[in-house]
Amino acid sequence: MFYYLLKYVLLGPLLRLVFRPRIEGLDHVPESGPAIVAGNHLSFSDHFLMPAILRRRITFLAKAEYFTGPGVKGRLTAFFFRSAGQIPVDRSGKEAGQAAIREGLGVLGRGELLGIYPEGTRSHDGRLYKGKVGVAVMALRAGVPVVPCAMIGTFEAQPPGKVVPRIRPVVIRFGEPLDFSRYAGMESEKTVLRAVTDEIMYAILSLSEQEYVDRYAADVKAEQAEAKKERRFPRAPLV
Repeated sequence: MFYYLLKYVLLGPLLRLVFRPRIEGLDHVPESGPAIVAGNHLSFSDHFLMPAILRRRITFLAKAEYFTGPGVKGRLTAFFFRSAGQIPVDRSGKEAGQAAIREGLGVLGRGELLGIYPEGTRSHDGRLYKGKVGVAVMALRAGVPVVPCAMIGTFEAQPPGKVVPRIRPVVIRFGEPLDFSRYAGMESEKTVLRAVTDEIMYAILSLSEQEYVDRYAADVKAEQAEAKKERRFPRAPLV
């Protein structure tokens, strides 16, 4: 109930006013039945813009930190995400990844739309990073199509660290559904999972026209954070 209140009354109209999204290829999203919408992730606003323009309800796997923040702000954020139908996902470790897959398969098993950001985290510099194979596992196990989606302009409107977005138009572009039925029963094959994931990422790249980086975004972020720490607190030279 709260999901539709947000979509049609509280948040959806405001998002359309602020971002004036231009929608392309919306007819590629199935009108019924389970499917995965896999997109690039450039901004905090992505979580709300896509649900606002889709005709169907979509459930995203959202990082657990949105649900565990301290204080009044943290509780309000958790309430907001839960009420909007988003599912918390712990992104630390292999077991956490399996839990996310189970949650996603549950959504698909109910015949719903599942939203996934294969990069696993927001892009910190506007480039598209290597996708994680969880999206391939779910697509093959559930036997569902994957609709690639590109958010264009949301990084410039609300880059990481910016709380209040700039008022500027964005584009939300959907591609033709990808059918991976030829890989049915092969969801345990690592090479197959990598091939499926790379095909999905290539489709997103073709839609978004971003620069591609063949590395995981989380690894690059960690390296940059370590380098920044080293610059601030350089190690004493060995005598």
